[in-house]
Amino acid sequence: MNVVLISPYEIGRQPFGLAEPAALLSAEGHNVSCVDLAVQRLADAPLAQADVVAIYVAMHTATRIAVEAMPRIRAAAPRAHLCVYGLYAPMNETLLRELGVATVLGGEFEPALLSMVRRVAAGEPEQSEPVIAHGKFTCLPPQRDGLPDLTHYARLLLPDGGEKIVAFAETTRGCKHLCSHCPVVPVYQGRFRALPRDIVLQDISQQVVQGAQHVSFGDPDFLNGPTHARRIVSALHEQFPGVTYDCTIKVEHLLKHADLLPLLSETGCLFVTSAVESTDERILQIFRKQHTVTDFARAVTLMEQHGIALAPTFVAFTPWTTLEGYLGLLCKLAELQLVNAVPPIQLAIRLLVPEGSYLLRETEMRPHLQAFDPHVLGYPWQHPDGAVDQLQESVQALVAEGEAGGCSRQELFAEIWHAAHRACGQIPPQLPARVFGRVIPHLSEQWYCCAEPTEQQLAAY
Repeated sequence: MNVVLISPYEIGRQPFGLAEPAALLSAEGHNVSCVDLAVQRLADAPLAQADVVAIYVAMHTATRIAVEAMPRIRAAAPRAHLCVYGLYAPMNETLLRELGVATVLGGEFEPALLSMVRRVAAGEPEQSEPVIAHGKFTCLPPQRDGLPDLTHYARLLLPDGGEKIVAFAETTRGCKHLCSHCPVVPVYQGRFRALPRDIVLQDISQQVVQGAQHVSFGDPDFLNGPTHARRIVSALHEQFPGVTYDCTIKVEHLLKHADLLPLLSETGCLFVTSAVESTDERILQIFRKQHTVTDFARAVTLMEQHGIALAPTFVAFTPWTTLEGYLGLLCKLAELQLVNAVPPIQLAIRLLVPEGSYLLRETEMRPHLQAFDPHVLGYPWQHPDGAVDQLQESVQALVAEGEAGGCSRQELFAEIWHAAHRACGQIPPQLPARVFGRVIPHLSEQWYCCAEPTEQQLAAY
């Protein structure tokens, strides 16, 4: 069987979501080809000979690109069984099937993916595989040799101007928490599972052999399983003491598991991404984030004490964001000296409400919703104050132009600072240099999984 696995976008990382199923399918004797549209063209895929084409959609941007590319994929692989799998597949099942996708898989998709390929190989009639599954499955070390070399992906940029080649690994799936805006929740509904430690370490080891000097862990929350995380980082540091890493951890977990921070620091954690989302208490409550603005400030201090940079992320524009509240977000970042820790795209993110989102259950969300729009893969909403929507569009344009022009985070923040003050009818005060804070290690891919894709991204395939 000829199987083509396609990843539209993975935030500058070599896709685990291709490498892992490639190993499972190859072990059964199938001929597997992988194409990453972030660094390759669709023409690179051997689609004409494909019996199965499976597209991996772990995030909004990837799904938008997949939908745009679907007509060309179908035309190039007319006899192939089409499958879409990953976190965003179940939420967009109806639309995907309308586009000709026969199999849609989410959660622990591996058993169903293998079953589907076996049925196609045997010429058996099509049947519905479980769209969302949470059962256990046999793991194998991901097969990465069919993907572009790590040098084609995002680098770690260091404050001294140095760079490191980056590996990408996952240690868990799903999440214990039920944040109302999070795309993980509709699929996993509070569940999470740990991947075998030996498999994780084998995956990292093969990437270190390929030149990786830093590992970016892609778990929704690295401390959902604190014991598992402790064992992973301890073993990683013992085996590769010079390899550094980053991970994603909730503010709530940073405070609850503060006793683990010395270990993270000692084992090479350079920075932690944390979905702070807002500096407005009402919005944090609607999102069910389980932390406060005060907790956020405490986490910043705590991380500084242990020498680990905090890289907060935000959903800057929501139906409840006010002009003054947005300006308050910028002021809080300046107060906490986090300007250099926040990619400018974070200051332009507009709340996404995909099909199945728990936000659809929130009473405060309903008055703002419009009908589902397949073009944006979600429910559009309009702010009651048109000036807020105008500001979001202005900030989005500033960021896109600034990123294309190579502007620094400080330069873009200053432009956004001025735009926000103008929107509030205020004269912007001068920004003293100290508010920008220190430059922290960060990945060279500045875009974000929940940002709307640029026209260049949609056309790049």
